Amino acid sequence: MDLTYEAKYHQLEEQHWWFASRRDAVYDLIAGLQLPRTAAILEIGCSGGPLMQRLRAAGYLDVTGIDVSAPAIELAHARGVANASLMDGAALEFTDGRFDVVVASDVLEHIEDEARALREWTRVLKPGGQLLVFVPAHAYLWSEHDVVNHHYRRYSRQDLVGALQRAGLRTRRSSFWNAAMYFPTAALRLGRRLVSGPVSPIKKAGSTGDLRHFSGPANSLLLWWVKAENRLLRFFNLPLGVSVFALAQKPA
Repeated sequence: MDLTYEAKYHQLEEQHWWFASRRDAVYDLIAGLQLPRTAAILEIGCSGGPLMQRLRAAGYLDVTGIDVSAPAIELAHARGVANASLMDGAALEFTDGRFDVVVASDVLEHIEDEARALREWTRVLKPGGQLLVFVPAHAYLWSEHDVVNHHYRRYSRQDLVGALQRAGLRTRRSSFWNAAMYFPTAALRLGRRLVSGPVSPIKKAGSTGDLRHFSGPANSLLLWWVKAENRLLRFFNLPLGVSVFALAQKPA
């Protein structure tokens, strides 16, 4: 992740509608697993720890976080999130079968060796343990935002499910996420490409991609809208969205 973007990310991650609504979706999916509060949960890419804080507040007793960014871990500790460590998400320093659930929200696309990362995430799962992965969707939505974020790829639903299957996992569920922003995002990014041509692989100085601060009412409205979609995800999968997620299980 670009340092300029990361600084902006940490400034906004607690309240920004995108991060807050995705965190809400992740929490809702974990809650739907009906795990005992003693279940061991690992968040890969924990950033400053807001999801870990919510899980602990809900009563989960064994929540661990890792991030490859030293500033992220320092921020997590400053927020009182003690069980967060600096670690490479593709080279985990945990014993085999340590966790009941592994969560990775917008992490896999940052790792060049996708297969290695998924093997590691599978290795630290207990037999029957579950992996929840969110990634950006649709290669045709590739933009400067991906360049700023140092992404290696965007995913179709089939791409993500196939990668999980190759890692030896059985996909229990896959769906798109954030349908509300699909058409505005597609129009903006495809329109830019028509006007300006292909996306440059070189980041513009000072760019933070599509990450913007939103005023209170606009932020609240978008957060409400996507949280409403999150409730719909309890009952059925979404046919489109700007992200895609999958819940997969390690064979017992």
